Amino acid sequence: MHLLESGEMYIETIYVLTKKGAPPRAIDVGEYMGFSKPSVSRALGILKKNGYVTVGEDGAITLTEAGFSLAEKIYERHTILTAFLEKLGVSTEVAESDACKIEHHISDDTLAAIKKWL
Repeated sequence: MHLLESGEMYIETIYVLTKKGAPPRAIDVGEYMGFSKPSVSRALGILKKNGYVTVGEDGAITLTEAGFSLAEKIYERHTILTAFLEKLGVSTEVAESDACKIEHHISDDTLAAIKKWL
């Protein structure tokens, strides 16, 4: 199942927060993304339904194998695009922001070409 851009952003956020330490909770995701608790709860419900995350009784959010695989792909796109934009002379802050917008729409072929160029 293909996720909308917002779903991919949640998956990437959960991945990034998980890399920083313990599995995040909904409140951590909301704070990181600047979203309200109801928005995060709604998104987590969709991600759970589609098999990308599980939520433990303690509220800890864990990526499933499918969720982790998708998160790695999205995160790799983000890091490659950020590096590419920085090589073009874009500031890190702007490169990060723009990479986040581009990563959800760029084709695999174009990303592969950028990766090869880097």
